[in-house]
Amino acid sequence: MTLTLNLPAADGTATPYRLVGTPIEKPTSRPSFNRIAYAAAHVVSAPLIDRDPWNRPAIDWDTTMAFRHHLWSLGFKIAEAMDTSQRGMGLDWVGAQELIRRSLAEAKTVEGADLACGVGTDHLAPADARSLDEVIAAYETQLEYVEKFGGRAIMMASRALARVATSPDDYAKVYGRILSQAKDKVVLHWLGDMFDPQLTGYWGSSDFEKALDCVLSIISQNKDKVDGIKISLLENSKEIALRNRLPQDVLCFTGDDFNYAELIEGDGTRHSHALLGIFDAVAPSASKALACLASGDTETFRAVLEPTVPLSRKIFEAPTQYYKAGVVFLAWLNGHQTHFSLPAGMQTARGILHYAEIFRLADQANALDDPELAIRRMKNFAGVYGIE
Repeated sequence: MTLTLNLPAADGTATPYRLVGTPIEKPTSRPSFNRIAYAAAHVVSAPLIDRDPWNRPAIDWDTTMAFRHHLWSLGFKIAEAMDTSQRGMGLDWVGAQELIRRSLAEAKTVEGADLACGVGTDHLAPADARSLDEVIAAYETQLEYVEKFGGRAIMMASRALARVATSPDDYAKVYGRILSQAKDKVVLHWLGDMFDPQLTGYWGSSDFEKALDCVLSIISQNKDKVDGIKISLLENSKEIALRNRLPQDVLCFTGDDFNYAELIEGDGTRHSHALLGIFDAVAPSASKALACLASGDTETFRAVLEPTVPLSRKIFEAPTQYYKAGVVFLAWLNGHQTHFSLPAGMQTARGILHYAEIFRLADQANALDDPELAIRRMKNFAGVYGIE
């Protein structure tokens, strides 16, 4: 099969593109890392089930669980029911409960499998939130559910809290109450407004330094209950500022899908661990790179992981909250699902030029696992847009 196809360009033409990448080989056994690496995993829709695709989309649970086995086999922990799985953008709390329950049960069947689950307030509509106590009660409901099935929590940022809080003290009250009740240590979650505009002013201020002071104060007051904090602001200097001020036993998890390679490698004194949506899309590359880093082979770590950064920057370009479409696009190209559709029709959030560039960058990053399959599927997809 010829590895050439026509792809659209911004000037309205379609030009031949020939693949240049080499697929990353899979490990023969589950690798070990010297960084904690969570992959935030997507869910797979079931488009052939006739249900309400916008409000209660059907989920293909078997394929969704199979993808988690794929990530576990590559050495990753899983950050379950996070924004990558379309929490609040196609997957409601009812769906998230089933996802959490199924994934926790599935993990028990796999030696060494580990995961932590997103705990939020998304069953409380921000417009309906009237008080901090309502936000606390919403968090408690979700924390109780996760812990009932033996899960650990990632405390997600709350749209409802962003709406009703009027000061950093309000955040301290809510987080203090929830952390005091958690059975295990919790990972906090600082998600920037580029991922969710409703989180503008989180931690009580739109000024980074003031927000940083607030979250560090919360961690200091509850450090026996905080395992770490995931920060997703897409600015490495802000993550480094947080990382340098964390207590020694509190971990920094990078959620920076623009700068993760350098942040994971670190500066020789401090480094970040990982809790990343992009690891869903480039799991074989990330697995090989992290295994090389653990063996002291920094050169190969960089050679494998750095080419994935331009791809990630494209997938997570503004409006960033629609990055899920690019993640699932690659899962389809790489054979992890039989269709390219997302819950709530989110595949329509990006256009053909975006997807064509993802295809090029994925090839150049060696992130197409089966080039012949990827070509066939990309040709079919481009044909829908009139590109032969």
